[in-house]
Amino acid sequence: MKLPKPLYAIYERRLVSSIPADRLPRHVGVMVDGNRRWAKLMGEPTKHGHQKGAERIVEFLGWCRELGIDVVTLYMLSTENLKRPASELGDLMSVIDDLLQQLGESGTARLQPMGALELLPEALYQNLQRVTEQTAGARGLHVNIAVGYGGRQEIVDAVRELLGEAADQGRDMREVARTLRADDISGYLYTRGQPDPDLVIRTSGEQRLSGFMMWQSAYSEFYFCEALWPDFRRVDFLRALRDFASRQRRFGS
Repeated sequence: MKLPKPLYAIYERRLVSSIPADRLPRHVGVMVDGNRRWAKLMGEPTKHGHQKGAERIVEFLGWCRELGIDVVTLYMLSTENLKRPASELGDLMSVIDDLLQQLGESGTARLQPMGALELLPEALYQNLQRVTEQTAGARGLHVNIAVGYGGRQEIVDAVRELLGEAADQGRDMREVARTLRADDISGYLYTRGQPDPDLVIRTSGEQRLSGFMMWQSAYSEFYFCEALWPDFRRVDFLRALRDFASRQRRFGS
């Protein structure tokens, strides 16, 4: 049932007051899923769905700043998505480009791309590098932009970099293998130096990770929301946070 706006405002305030500040996640990962289905339901072109999804991302980051979330990782484009038809992929790249420009100019978050960036079109790659430099001094919210991202590839890249560095140092590979620890690999992931995600949200009703932060999410809490991403409201986010705050987290079992 859809409530009138004044009632929604009251409900949102009650939700916020029900979430202890010390129970908020530091790092939230979001799989922004459902843009294409939303466009189809609306009878609109696919690009319109991606544009509405981008607008929702800007709003979502504002909610995170208001609540004091430290890190957000947005899963926007997987390596598999790069195989979509050229026409749709071009529209999606255009929307991502515009979003990056908007976020970069706002200066409200520090942006960091993560993924196999060398697979991206040169223009998008250059834009990612530009906004990374442009927002390097921003304080507060840190936003990872996962584009051309694959969880397995991230682990492969981490191990490859670890072994390459060890070889450059002249270390024996058998010794490297003998002393290798999980923390060693963590130190070479795209998110090195950041806390692992406490909460991972996926919209659109799908209940799978699709390779998203496979290593980092080993002990994350998961929240699956039926809303398609363009329809994801602040109240939906607050419900996810309330659910997270109510859980007894268990690490290792």
